[in-house]
Amino acid sequence: MNALLVGADTLGNIPDTLAAFGINIARHISGRNASHQRRLPSLPKGTDIMILFTDFLGHNVMRHFRDLANEHNIQIVTCRRSVCALKESLSQLELQSHDPCAGCKSHSGTQPGKRKCN
Repeated sequence: MNALLVGADTLGNIPDTLAAFGINIARHISGRNASHQRRLPSLPKGTDIMILFTDFLGHNVMRHFRDLANEHNIQIVTCRRSVCALKESLSQLELQSHDPCAGCKSHSGTQPGKRKCN
């Protein structure tokens, strides 16, 4: 599944979180820079889902990208730019994490990149 990310200057751990759900980043648009706020003629080919980080976007930019997603019948996820908010939003879409340690009780407090199951 390919995603268009809109909002957020930097992504931090978000690419790792998306990868755990089997989602690849097709394109990231920060939305902060004026050149990034210009209207896209179309979405990147193969885009399956659009993720809008609401705490970094203005209303007009968000409305434009929602309308663009609706024109192409693409799912929209809106959340704050945090790993927890993203996981919650993706789980509401019933996307399951592909992380083999996701349900492992022995790793419940460790970071995703540092999990090592035997």
